[in-house]
Parts: sequence; C-alpha cells; structure tokens
Amino acid sequence: MGETTSTIFAWLEHQEAWAPLLFIAIHLLRPFLFLPVMLVCITGGVLFGPIAGSAYSVVGTMLSSLLFYRTIRLVPSGLKKLRSLKEKWLKKNSHLTVKQVAILRLVPFIHFHLLSYCLLEISADFKEYAKSSLFANLPLAVVYTSVGQWISLFSIPVMILFSGGLIGLCFLIRKKYEVFLWRDFFQTSP
Repeated sequence: MGETTSTIFAWLEHQEAWAPLLFIAIHLLRPFLFLPVMLVCITGGVLFGPIAGSAYSVVGTMLSSLLFYRTIRLVPSGLKKLRSLKEKWLKKNSHLTVKQVAILRLVPFIHFHLLSYCLLEISADFKEYAKSSLFANLPLAVVYTSVGQWISLFSIPVMILFSGGLIGLCFLIRKKYEVFLWRDFFQTSP
C-alpha cells in the first residue's frame, strides 16, 4: 500500500497542471462512477493538501452542480424521480433554505443531486442557482478536504452521532412557517 501511495505522489509531482484537471474531471464523472462526493473530497485533501484540495473540490463540485442545472431538464424522467424523492423525504410544498442545503451536504448519505434539485427549486434563475450552489458547496469541500482524514477515522457510532447532529442543526434553522394551498386546505368533493 505504501509503495502504491508513493508511486501516485511521484506521478502527481511530474504532472503539474494535469493532476488538478484530472481531479476536477473525476468530480464531473463522479455520478457516473457512483463515487460519493465525500470520498472524492477526502482524496483531494490527501493528494493536494487542505488548501489546494479544497480549491479543486470547490471547482469540481461547482462544475458538477452547474452541469446538473443544464442537463436535468433534458432528462424528464430524472427530474420526476428527484421530485418524487424530494416529496417523499420532505413535505409536499416545503422548501429547504440554502443554509439547510449547505448543512445537509455535510451528511454523507444524502444524495448530492437531490440537494441540487432543492436549490434548483428555490432559485429564480441560473445566476441565483450558481450563487446558492457556491454557498452550499463551500462547506462540503472545505470540511471533507481539510478534516477528511479525521472524519474517515470516526467509528460508526460517532459518524451516526455526527450525522444526527447535522440533521438536528438543519431542523433548528428551518423556516418557521408552512404554506398551504387553497385547494389543499379546502378540499372539494367531485
């Protein structure tokens, strides 16, 4: 294992600009390779260090989010699947805030593009979606890249406690009102 790691580091030293570009490309290919975002960000921290790894992970996750924005409307079945998954997970007419999405991105088992869909719903246009994505992706990249080695050493109970704490924090900063549609409140019989 140590020999393989030293070989990878030696290869990266000779690649200069290609290694970060390859790493960012892996972020874009991540959904097709079924790799969790957390794993890719932790790898970036190990390969490039916490500062450069965080920067490359922010660029990679941003490009992945922007690619999601541009392509999700081209695949109506994927959009319907994400909508039904969101409605199953949340109440029908509820929306997450950008801060909640940023916190939920830190929970390892929540789907990255489901949260991107939640940002898509609350964004008026591409510019607002891009700003929201940057704000939501920044904590993910920084935490998992710089503290990734510590998180990967957590035991399963500590990881469950950490995830539960993040979900509880998300609950505390939620919007404190509920929206009822007129037709849902006053159901008329056919």
